[in-house]
Amino acid sequence: MKVVNLKQAILQAWKERWSDYQWAINMKKFFPKGATWDILNLADALLEQAMIGPSPNPLILSYLKYAISSQFDDFSRDLCVQALLDIMDMFCDRLSCHGKAEECIGLCRALLSALHWLLRCTAASAERLREGLEAGTPAAGEKQLAMCLQRLEKTLSSTKNRALLHIAKLEEASSWTAIEHSLLKLGEILANLSNPQLRSQAEQCSTLIRSIPMMLSVHAEQMNKTGFPTVHAVILLEGTMNLTGETQSLVEQLTMVKRMQHIPTPLFVLEIWKACFVGLIESPEGTEELKWTAFTFLKIPQVLVKLKKYSHGDKDFTEDVNCAFEFLLKLTPLLDKADQRCNCDCTNFLLQECGKQGLLSEASVNSLMAKRKADREHAPQQKSGENANIQPNIQLILRAEPTVTNILKTMDADHSKSPEGLLGVLGHMLSGKSLDLLLAAAAATGKLKSFARKFINLNEFTTYGSEESTKPASVRALLFDISFLMLCHVAQTYGSEVILSESRTGADVPFFETWMQTCMPEEGKILNPDHPCFRPDSTKVESLVALLNNSSEMKLVQMKWHEACLSISAAILEILNAWENGVLAFESIQKITDNIKGKVCSLAVCAVAWLVAHVRMLGLDEREKSLQMIRQLAGPLFSENTLQFYNERVVIMNSILERMCADVLQQTATQIKFPSTGVDTMPYWNLLPPKRPIKEVLTDIFAKVLEKGWVDSRSIHIFDTLLHMGGVYWFCNNLIKELLKETRKEHALRAVELLYSIFCLDMQQVTLVLLGHILPGLLTDSSKWHSLMDPPGTALAKLAVWCALSSYSSHKGQASTRQKKRHREDIEDYISLFPLDDVQPSKLMRLLSSNEDDANILSSPNRSMSSSLSASQLHTVNMRDPLNRVLANLFLLISSILGSRTAGPHTQFVQWFMEECVDCLEQGGRGSVLQFMPFTTVSELVKVSAMSSPKVVLAITDLSLPLGRQVAAKAIAAL
Repeated sequence: MKVVNLKQAILQAWKERWSDYQWAINMKKFFPKGATWDILNLADALLEQAMIGPSPNPLILSYLKYAISSQFDDFSRDLCVQALLDIMDMFCDRLSCHGKAEECIGLCRALLSALHWLLRCTAASAERLREGLEAGTPAAGEKQLAMCLQRLEKTLSSTKNRALLHIAKLEEASSWTAIEHSLLKLGEILANLSNPQLRSQAEQCSTLIRSIPMMLSVHAEQMNKTGFPTVHAVILLEGTMNLTGETQSLVEQLTMVKRMQHIPTPLFVLEIWKACFVGLIESPEGTEELKWTAFTFLKIPQVLVKLKKYSHGDKDFTEDVNCAFEFLLKLTPLLDKADQRCNCDCTNFLLQECGKQGLLSEASVNSLMAKRKADREHAPQQKSGENANIQPNIQLILRAEPTVTNILKTMDADHSKSPEGLLGVLGHMLSGKSLDLLLAAAAATGKLKSFARKFINLNEFTTYGSEESTKPASVRALLFDISFLMLCHVAQTYGSEVILSESRTGADVPFFETWMQTCMPEEGKILNPDHPCFRPDSTKVESLVALLNNSSEMKLVQMKWHEACLSISAAILEILNAWENGVLAFESIQKITDNIKGKVCSLAVCAVAWLVAHVRMLGLDEREKSLQMIRQLAGPLFSENTLQFYNERVVIMNSILERMCADVLQQTATQIKFPSTGVDTMPYWNLLPPKRPIKEVLTDIFAKVLEKGWVDSRSIHIFDTLLHMGGVYWFCNNLIKELLKETRKEHALRAVELLYSIFCLDMQQVTLVLLGHILPGLLTDSSKWHSLMDPPGTALAKLAVWCALSSYSSHKGQASTRQKKRHREDIEDYISLFPLDDVQPSKLMRLLSSNEDDANILSSPNRSMSSSLSASQLHTVNMRDPLNRVLANLFLLISSILGSRTAGPHTQFVQWFMEECVDCLEQGGRGSVLQFMPFTTVSELVKVSAMSSPKVVLAITDLSLPLGRQVAAKAIAAL
């Protein structure tokens, strides 16, 4: 086409369509000679677009980009600049592209260049205005600046444009840096302008530009709620069952809950404190109370210190903590009850600890203390005459914490040099509740594993006898006994994982670790009484039997205590057989049991450990003598000829024996009266009602929890027992059924918050069951689709996403103590759930094909992986990991549902699931669960009206990958 004809066509088009004849004339008249052809090309494209429809072709923007980058940096040419601004005005708020992905990425880049030019033009106009004001001729500059700001505002007000710019920023980091520099320069110039309207307009545009990199992280916080049962339950669960858990994993879990539920920081911190006070009030007396005290006053302040690092600013977080305490002080009945229980001003101690950790300023601490003090004057009398002199546990725990450090240093010394001095330290630890205080303080501050390691080393040191006199022999026996009993107590109170070392093998494994793993009864652990560990060298067994049967008391000199502990089980078997066959009389048995427990209590513990395993294998009518022997070993020996600290050691021994026997006694409905140790050693034992189906117990306890609105410590233990008894699938499946029965929205949402916290008992395994079995079962069986209607369907989608996100964010870390100790059934071979190559069909795909009429459309059994390429494959995520397989499989199912022609509640469920994924998205978080979604799903999702927004597209695609950015650009440009 010749230039002259093109010009005529342009003039005619503009006259007819926009009645702007002068604009076309200006294009020829005012642009430099070399630029005429570029502008005519641009006008030609505009003309072509005018004939096609209102949305401009990306070609226009590429011409504009070329023109402004190569020809029009001279911002003094008013009419040239005005012409370009007019061009931008025509299409800057209605860009679209239905071409290839590369063209859509080109559109993003062109828009970024146009934005940069527009910013520079704005800065130049502002500079001219400033110069004009100084010269007294502001009109020209002010008009041009107003035009620039108007175009900027129009361009940036479109979420779609900002999304395209977001992609362009990731494509061209250097160009974005140039934009940031231009913003700074513009800010400096505009700061001196007197026109408030223009300055305000410019600030709004700057804010919009700066928000582009963070456009996915803006979530509205829940300001209308005051209670958050999930946070409450997570804290109660940790304080009740996982005091030794890593602080970091608790911080991550709480941060995840805060983000998923959009909880404002002050209310979040308040909920943590509320849960701590409830835990303190309802904790059973004794060890549990000490654990809760240590958790509240030692561990939680450390958790908040780490949460502070996750927040945007130290000052803001300090203000939020102060605000949380202001709210807490209004909960007077709760605080008064806690003070009454703990026999002190709990808030005072808590404020002091927060002050020490830098969570509150000194002024805030003093102000809050004064408010609580004034409030307490009106409270019921806290101290009565009888408890006025008793030191509060809080005070004792806070003192115990530095003592732990000192004991660790003492234990590091050479034991052979001053064993008597070490014995004095350990003997002092045994008195009263000192041991439990020290262990609770060590557990809450992450020192318990180190503590246990020192005692294992001491125990190992004292196992062997050498040439020694009677006095060193008794000291060695006591050090062995005390360290053995302490380690048993630690394992039973805090879990055997605290004791076990990470990488020891074979001969390197210490005696106590070997004994604990093979011989020590634990909840849910079945021991074989005929195991080789119970069958040591027969000559050693014979000599031990003779020693126990003939001697009036145990000889200590040159005694190899580890050999005695390993031989005692076989010795007890021989003695038991002799008694049952009438060879030994009951009086002989009494003498033998007195000998076993008379010097070192460890032998009694090892003997009962075997007897417990033995009783399990016997019929009801065969158990009497074994149980009677346990009774004999449990009672203390009333003799003056016992070793030092005997009474203190017997207290710990009885506590250990009671826990060891609890499982077998519960199953056989047998009772053994253990001498009272002054406290209830197992407050949460035997919680399940007898002779009642566990499914009834589960539904009943969940109904009570749902009605109450929060999970208490006792309920947590019942759920834990039911999970252990019924298995993960039974537990999860039945609770999901309860959720799907909820027909009221507020009840369904409350159920989700509570179920998530209950599932934290074993989140990894529950998530595998929920996402790998229960959801696919519901989504592929049309007879179950009705159960996915709103509100239960929305609630289930929310719960599934929360579980998926929590498990995925934490599954690379260590499982918690409570999760490790379970011996769970294998749920399924997860490798079969997800195909590793293009040939092997997915098990789920076959399942889909058999359940759908239009199987070929929904999902071909021979569907290749390449057609469902996802970000996880480009990131080379390990697909042998069960959770990764389950997630990939679930997103294949979601993709199939969206691509099928069958709509129903299951497609609505998929939409809710994806919306929740977007809602919970962590800004900048690499490795989101959404990376398992096939890229082809994006184009299917944007067809759903609720999901057809630029922000959703940005959220569901992995923008760290070039392919992800292309997919996102194509989907957004087509909106």
